[in-house]
Formats: sequence, C-alpha cells, structure tokens
Amino acid sequence: MKLGYELTIEQTQKLSMTPELIQAIQILQFNNQELSDYVQNELLENPVLEAEKSYDAQEVDIREKIREADYEEESFRQWEYRPDDDDDYTYEQYVYEEDTLTDYLMSQLQFSRLTGQMATIGRYIIEVIDDNGYLTMSVEEISKAVGADIDTVEEVLNFIQTFDPCGVAARNLRECLIIQFAAKGLLTDEIEYIIENMLEELADNKIAYIAKTIGIKNQEVQQIADLIKTMEPKPGRVFSSGEATRYVVPDIIVEKVNDEYQVMNNDTSMPKLMVSSYYNKLSAEAKQDEELNKYLTDRFNAAVWLIKSIEQRKQTIYNVASAVVKYQQDFFDNGEKSLKTLTLKQIAEDVGVHESTVSRSINGKYMQSPRGVFELKYFFSSGVSGEDGTGVSSNSVKSIIKEIIAGENPQKPYSDQDMVEILKNKGIDISRRTVAKYREGMNILSSSKRRRF
Repeated sequence: MKLGYELTIEQTQKLSMTPELIQAIQILQFNNQELSDYVQNELLENPVLEAEKSYDAQEVDIREKIREADYEEESFRQWEYRPDDDDDYTYEQYVYEEDTLTDYLMSQLQFSRLTGQMATIGRYIIEVIDDNGYLTMSVEEISKAVGADIDTVEEVLNFIQTFDPCGVAARNLRECLIIQFAAKGLLTDEIEYIIENMLEELADNKIAYIAKTIGIKNQEVQQIADLIKTMEPKPGRVFSSGEATRYVVPDIIVEKVNDEYQVMNNDTSMPKLMVSSYYNKLSAEAKQDEELNKYLTDRFNAAVWLIKSIEQRKQTIYNVASAVVKYQQDFFDNGEKSLKTLTLKQIAEDVGVHESTVSRSINGKYMQSPRGVFELKYFFSSGVSGEDGTGVSSNSVKSIIKEIIAGENPQKPYSDQDMVEILKNKGIDISRRTVAKYREGMNILSSSKRRRF
C-alpha cells in the first residue's frame, strides 16, 4: 500500500448561497405584512431606493427640498408634528384604542357607591381579573394584599360580581354560571345542584343518570342542559385583550368573469419601488470620491436586486396560485365538499419550480376568492380515494361528516361506524378510526354525547 501526498484535479458542482440569493428566498417566504415592514426598513436605510408616488401641483416635492438643501444631513430629517402647528391636522395624530375588560369594569366602579377603602379593594380586585373574566387570586390573598378583613373583601367581590358582563369576577366556572342564572332569575334548586355537583356528568351527556339522581324527568334535565349552554363560560372574552387586531391582507385575488376564474396579484398594500432619480446626480458628483462612489454603487445594486426579488416573488406566488385554482376549480364551483387532494409536488411540476419554493410561496399567503379568504396552504391536503379513482381531500371529507351530523336524528345520532357506511355509499372508503379522528378534529362530540332526550 502506497502512502503519500499527491495533487489531483476534480470537478464538482455545488450551490453557493450568496447574500442576494438568501435575500430572495427570505422575501419569498415573507407574508404580506412582513414584506411591507421589510420594504419600509429598506426605504429608510437605502437612500438610492424610493417609493413611487404621484404628485400633483399642490403637493410638496421632497426631491426639490433635497436639492434646495444641497443634500445636507438636515434634509433627511422627517417632518415632525409641532404643537404650535394648530392648523395642520392629520388622521395619524389620533389613535383609536378599544376598551379592555379592565377599563370597562373600572368605569363601572368609578360611578358606583363604593368609596374609600372599599373602592381601593374594588380596584385591586378588578386588576386581578384575567381576560376571560375570572378572579386570579383568592379572597384570602386579596385580604392580605390590601390589608382588609376577609368579610370586607368578600362584600366588595360580591358587589363587583353584579357588574357587566354578567358572570365577571367569578372564581370558577360553577360560580360564573350561578351568577348568570341568578341575575336572570332562572336559578332553581335543581339547576344549582347540577352546576355545583354534576357538571362533569352533564358534559358527558349522562342525562338519564342525572335525572335519576335528582328525581326529575330526562326531558327536564335536557332543558337545563340546553339552558346552561346559552350562558357565557368566559364573560370577559367579548372585550379586547389590549392587543391590536391583526388583519389578513390577501396576496392573490380570484374573481369569476364569464364562467372563468381570473387570478390577480394584490398590489394595493405594497409601495412600488424605484431607484431615486436623484441618484444620477449624486453618482456623477461621486466619481471623484472613490469611497462615496463605491457606497452608492453598492446601494444601487442592493436597490435593483430588491426590486427584482419582489417582482420575482409576485410572479412566483401568482404562478402557484394560478395552478392551485386550476387544480381546485371544483372547489370554487361547488364548495368545500369538492376539494381535491393536492401535493406540493403536483404544483411544483406544473409551475416548474422546486417543492421548497412552492412551500415558501403558500406559507402565510392568502387568497381572496368568491368562496372567501383562504390561506394557500388550505388547498393542500392529503385524503382518501374516491369512487372515480381521484383523491378526496381530508377537508372535503370533514365537510361531508359535518353535513351528515347536521342532518341526523338528535335522539338517535349516527355512530362513527354508521358514518363509515354512509361515506362508503357516497364512494368514500374510510375507516372508523379516521372518521373519529376527523370528528374530534372538528370538536364534534361522540354519538353518546350528542344524543338528546
């Protein structure tokens, strides 16, 4: 065996991830809001880049201001609102803020009869109520925290429990329900006993057992169960948690025109980018300054690459969405029951890109269509075989199961095995275990718990 060193020539292929390629992949992966934030940041950092905007005779041309200021640093400062500018009002100066549960309860406390120490206790109690409307500390803990006796704290708590929304400041679900029944004048001994002692049995739909235990008819227990379902288990959730509401901005809009579905990009939320016209003047002046010239060239290349990457993102998402609409036309025509199985590979082959590109194109991207707004990922799902050999989406099967249950006799609900047979008659071959998995995924109770008396 010969040992030693030698030089050899070998040809290999490898993919180098340049910063530009990494940026392009990142931009494709961004959802609409993330891309908007990214673009705004680039506009701030890159003086060569600007958002295209139409100007009329009454608008101030910021580029003229830059020229007049001889491109000094002062010219980059943003316009700031000054209190003495009384005639200059903009909508941006005003911010709408939703009332939180705490705000709402505090306003009721402010106009209540509580004063002094009791008002202080009331404010403390309100501060320790969570977003669902429940008290998060015991009366004993509150008593120690505010330095008051337990009876006084209990009295204030009982008073706050009369506030709107009904059921607020309860210590648990049972107390929350009893407060609501009492406030509506519906609380009976039977209802109170069931709430206090048999909520678990009621959740398991053990109507006959509860009726026998209390000594009333099955139908009466069923009526009580129906009444309990009308109460609000989380009275505080009707209020804002203090977090801003997030809105979905669709990347793609689908409209039906003359029996054909037209796919369009939604460009309304994204500013049109362009290279600043002032760059030409600067680049001419910078030829004598090597360092400045290099900086401007780098910024120019970065701006051009960003614009190209955004255009490529838009085209890729459009191509993927168009292929999805073509594959899922039955869904757009007939609804969820007609949703077909669809994989990343199918769309990748149709569009001529890698599966990972399709994955990035659909993640966090939304489509507005005549059927509603859907994340593009919604249209991709596995499923089962239909009678004609085509795949039936799991979402489609769930929709059919939901429809079957909606049309069942509530006194004799379908078991999972019954639904297996019904689906089989519809040409969908599926196991009982899969039916149970789909049903549970939709938070639909089993037949024994759906039965009504």
